[in-house]
Amino acid sequence: MGPKTTKVYETLLTRLASGEYAPGDKLPSERTLVEELSIGRTALRQVLTRLVSEGKLEVRGRSSYRVPGAVSVQQPEGVEPWRVHGERDVYDNRWVKLQLWDVEPPGLKRFEHHVVRLHHVAITAVLDDRDRVLMMWRYRFVPQQFGWELPGGIVDEGEDPAETALREVVEETGWRPKSLEHVVTYQPMVGMVDSPHEIFVGHGAEQVGSPTDLEEAGHIEWVPLADIPGLMARGELMGSGTLVALLHILANRGKPGVTAVR
Repeated sequence: MGPKTTKVYETLLTRLASGEYAPGDKLPSERTLVEELSIGRTALRQVLTRLVSEGKLEVRGRSSYRVPGAVSVQQPEGVEPWRVHGERDVYDNRWVKLQLWDVEPPGLKRFEHHVVRLHHVAITAVLDDRDRVLMMWRYRFVPQQFGWELPGGIVDEGEDPAETALREVVEETGWRPKSLEHVVTYQPMVGMVDSPHEIFVGHGAEQVGSPTDLEEAGHIEWVPLADIPGLMARGELMGSGTLVALLHILANRGKPGVTAVR
């Protein structure tokens, strides 16, 4: 694409990322976009085709473009949350905090519930143009086993999770992703443990050196996505972040934009 087309592409991409065009929204008509962005219809269609190929847009009908991700399920009404009357620390250090919370479920008696607070972490699945994912073969002493993991680590105070994701990939593998896309934030053990996990997918990478975090690195390898189901069946994929990221990729494999290098 030329400079003008690239600028329009980046403008639409920014609008999508900022939420100006929300999931399920229909984009303005081609005529409106042509006039608003001062671009020819053929060049605009080139931009829209690229956004569709990257999974940022989907086509409805002949020339109707929508933002994917709309859902039909509505949030239930009238369901009450638990009341939290207080909390107290039982144990606290820089790695883990154990608390007792005084809670009251709707219609039930109050009781104390254990809550474990761990760190906020970011995990990244980096994909190349050969349908491979960057992984580490590591030994984990708690389960006392070897397994494959994605690079990731603790989000420092005041640090953007995307910065953490990028930093950890470089430190642990020596590869630097060309782009990062946030997939989901989730809690791995939502009933008792508070530890937000941020999942990112990286597209393309360049080797910028050797791993600097030797304790974390282990053996680095580009693993074919076709091997992931077999590794999962063998119990060689360790950690919920690794599983969530890879299952997301497998569930969307074959759809536009999921494994394409950007």
